[in-house]
Amino acid sequence: MLRPRLISSRRLYSGRLVRLDLLQVRGVGDRIHDREVVRHPGAVAIVPLLDGKVLLVRQYRAPIDKEIWELPAGTIEPGEEPLECAKRELEEETGYRAREWRKLAEFYTTPGFCDERMLLFLARGLEPRPGARPAEEESLEVRAFTFAEAKQMLLRGELEDAKTIIGLVMGLALAADKGLDKLV
Repeated sequence: MLRPRLISSRRLYSGRLVRLDLLQVRGVGDRIHDREVVRHPGAVAIVPLLDGKVLLVRQYRAPIDKEIWELPAGTIEPGEEPLECAKRELEEETGYRAREWRKLAEFYTTPGFCDERMLLFLARGLEPRPGARPAEEESLEVRAFTFAEAKQMLLRGELEDAKTIIGLVMGLALAADKGLDKLV
């Protein structure tokens, strides 16, 4: 069986954050299919642990026109290493710094139409950073949830974005394997 292969790529749009390409792919039966692909520079998300709890941020998301609880996260800037981005985003969104960092996972967020790759980090040993503020365009509420509360939010469908679901499920799995005291 022949694998699909890329025939051509054309840039349709270039914005501040993303680009949109139109790909032509030769597929099964030698047919050519158009695929619209969002090109993204990559992002990070952080599972920040504070006194046995996980910090979540509540913020407005324009594409879905609502506020949601989610893990702190952000886009990797040009030339920025993912861990440095995670440290910056944790401080900007929560006002905390972490003494310990561990990479948990790396995954594509929505590979059906986007090439965004996200790195997920666990942050421990949080310390408040006086004077830290969110970016001007962000209005954030920060709250610490117990793992039991976060699990109930997951089960009730109150957490709606993939990075948060993945991060909390991984955190809960690690806690079950190693004990919560080993995570904090």
